[in-house]
Amino acid sequence: MIAVTDAATRGAADAAARRIVVGYTANDSGADALALATRLARASEALLDIVMVLPSEARSSTVPSDPGYERYLKEQSREWLAEASESLDDDDDADVAQLLHIRYAESFAEGLIAAAHEFGARLIVVGAARGGLFGRSRIGSVANELLHSSDVPVALAPSGSREVPVSVGVTRVTAAIGTRPGADALLEASVALATAVHAPLRLVSLVSLDLPAGMDEGLAELTSTVHADEVLAAARRELPRTLDATATAAAATAATVEEAVRALDWHDGEIVLVASSRLARPHHLFLGSTAAKMLRELPVPMIVVPRTTTS
Repeated sequence: MIAVTDAATRGAADAAARRIVVGYTANDSGADALALATRLARASEALLDIVMVLPSEARSSTVPSDPGYERYLKEQSREWLAEASESLDDDDDADVAQLLHIRYAESFAEGLIAAAHEFGARLIVVGAARGGLFGRSRIGSVANELLHSSDVPVALAPSGSREVPVSVGVTRVTAAIGTRPGADALLEASVALATAVHAPLRLVSLVSLDLPAGMDEGLAELTSTVHADEVLAAARRELPRTLDATATAAAATAATVEEAVRALDWHDGEIVLVASSRLARPHHLFLGSTAAKMLRELPVPMIVVPRTTTS
């Protein structure tokens, strides 16, 4: 770990119980991740751990190490982290407690998961892969590994997240409620986040009508909408009283998941939570097909919640 910045000393004790790990790289993807993590940390008064992961020092004996190159890489990483920290210090709205870290691991994702365990972090934030559409998320190798193996919730910052002012904060938390096992864990995580960032909660059910030949479209849509409304009503009954009065619910029905996502309204400061696939190991993430389709169209960050049951 490298030196703590001045910002880290302000309010660090209060924020220590809530920590967010951001996987930082010195490019636009890293800037997007840092911007989203900063908004979340500021809104929830959490401690922000900015982490750069370098290749593991444990190398095969057949590949000699280059101490000079390792020193250069570490020094360069320190400079990049310092620049990231300074960019937050220069932004009056980005007043968050922060710590800077360099970690070594076989992969970037492995290093971030280990850091999250070490710090007791509740969330890992990474940026989308380069080359994606502005305002959308494209899953790169790091995010892909995290979204299919992490046991800590993972947030993916869409391209251009750095353009959203920190002062926007989190304007709404949306939970994409489904009908399969895992909805309880998702609802619990959504309630916790909405409470922590002082934002309203929206429950959403996305219904895609992938109809077989000959099926009546109107009847299928009516049946699906009624079922979605029942799912949302059941979820609302589980909300604490503090959120039930302000929470909203919406069902979006369309021919595809992508069209259903586009049919909904989205705020600049919104965060969407989705559950892991049934393919996930207990207490781990696995990005399912529906969530992956959502991700291609969502103009806001997505958080994937680990599966917490064996059902």
